[in-house]
Amino acid sequence: MTDQKVNIEEILLHHKMWLETPDGQGILGDGKWKILKTVDQEGSLTAACQKLGLTYRRTWGDLKKIEQQLGFPLLNKSRGGKEGGMSELSPQGKALTAAFDRFHSRVDEVVAEAFDTFRHTLRELEGIQ
Repeated sequence: MTDQKVNIEEILLHHKMWLETPDGQGILGDGKWKILKTVDQEGSLTAACQKLGLTYRRTWGDLKKIEQQLGFPLLNKSRGGKEGGMSELSPQGKALTAAFDRFHSRVDEVVAEAFDTFRHTLRELEGIQ
């Protein structure tokens, strides 16, 4: 931690966004979005969990909760057999992931523009001393 003056151009902004129910229960945020994207990239929930270092059981439960909250399936599931079971993104899961990706990108753009305006104000305030 520093008590020295910081260069305004080096100040960073971080933001998070998520969807939640009216009573404050989280539905979808960056973490679950990353899981869905990784399931899509890897082709299965098992592979996504391995890649992200997550437990299958907890991740499965988290995604089931989102399915219940939103009212549509995120995963297509098949039971085991010779090749074992498989859980991949459903068409709705793919559409949700793509839509959240577009939404997130747009929010990032708007936040970056707003931060540029704020940074300009900081520069002006710095010059008033």
